[in-house]
Amino acid sequence: MNKKELRKKYKDLRKTLKQNEIEDLSLAIANQTLKLPIWNFENYHLFLSITEHREVDTEFLLQILSGKDKNVILSRSDFETREMNHVLLTDNLKITKNEWNIPEPVGGIPIPNEMIDVVFIPLLAYDKKGNRVGYGKGFYDLFLSKCKKEVVKIGLSFFEAEEEIQDVFENDIALDYCVTPNTIYKF
Repeated sequence: MNKKELRKKYKDLRKTLKQNEIEDLSLAIANQTLKLPIWNFENYHLFLSITEHREVDTEFLLQILSGKDKNVILSRSDFETREMNHVLLTDNLKITKNEWNIPEPVGGIPIPNEMIDVVFIPLLAYDKKGNRVGYGKGFYDLFLSKCKKEVVKIGLSFFEAEEEIQDVFENDIALDYCVTPNTIYKF
């Protein structure tokens, strides 16, 4: 399938999930991440879930990161430049939803891309080679292209891998892992 077909398929699949299922599956995904060899790092970039899109709820993962005393980094999206600006999550950091219902930090201590060790990535679909399909705006590919080469890229998905995404582009950046409620894919 191509990216357009996969976007439609997985948006439709997400719509079938009830809220309690999303919570249960998201907790299972967070628990699966504990099996990854990533816990010796310091700086973890985390996306805040868009509830309206029925994304993996990262609140459970946030609790794990906080419990392990890791630095959590959040982003604001600039839709004109497609850049993501990163800030450190602190106790007094205010989070508000932007006009696209994306929860984003207001203010905060800026963190450069090069400091980030691990990135948890939202996605709609992915294949067995680690290629992923997002919403099609290119925010994460641009962001990841500016991170250090050895940054660990982890997708989070309710669903298992597709065999192959047909229209992968040269600038698409593949995942190192994808975590589902039952499986960890290593690419």
